[in-house]
Amino acid sequence: MNTRTTILKNILLVEDDPRDVELTLAALDEHHLANQIEVVNNGAEALDYLYRRGKFNSRAAGNPILVLLDLKMPKVSGLEVLKTIKADALLKIIPVVVLSSSRETPDLVQCYQHGVNAYVVKPVDFGEFVDAVKQLGIFWAAVNEPPPSISKIEPGKIPVTEKEDDHDGIPASYPASGG
Repeated sequence: MNTRTTILKNILLVEDDPRDVELTLAALDEHHLANQIEVVNNGAEALDYLYRRGKFNSRAAGNPILVLLDLKMPKVSGLEVLKTIKADALLKIIPVVVLSSSRETPDLVQCYQHGVNAYVVKPVDFGEFVDAVKQLGIFWAAVNEPPPSISKIEPGKIPVTEKEDDHDGIPASYPASGG
């Protein structure tokens, strides 16, 4: 019996460049990869969105399935947003993909040290940028299985979202059993 519920595939796009916002939205929309894409223009707004405060205090509960995060932003940098997300027990399971124009090794290393799920350098070419965003969207919104909402998980317990028949006490989906 499948007890999964339909998950709204909402994405949070944190980007201060209006041109990059437009290109990203167009690329994601072309493949209908999210039910809703919330756009915020700086790191402070991103944190307000995630913590449901300020102008986002009445937004629906639940976290996005993905945060697309620019690094170089006003108010609060993308790196600080990443650190905050990955240090918070309620937010750290949200996948974060940095979309940055920076190829600098320190930026890349710091992002991975603080738990980024992927780091993508924004291509300069329009077509390459759109293709890169499409690939990200397809993987994170269509292929990747998002974690359950953390609010549904009891502390110290691993969530069970689907019950499958087991064989000798091993769930059918356990890799060692060939499932």
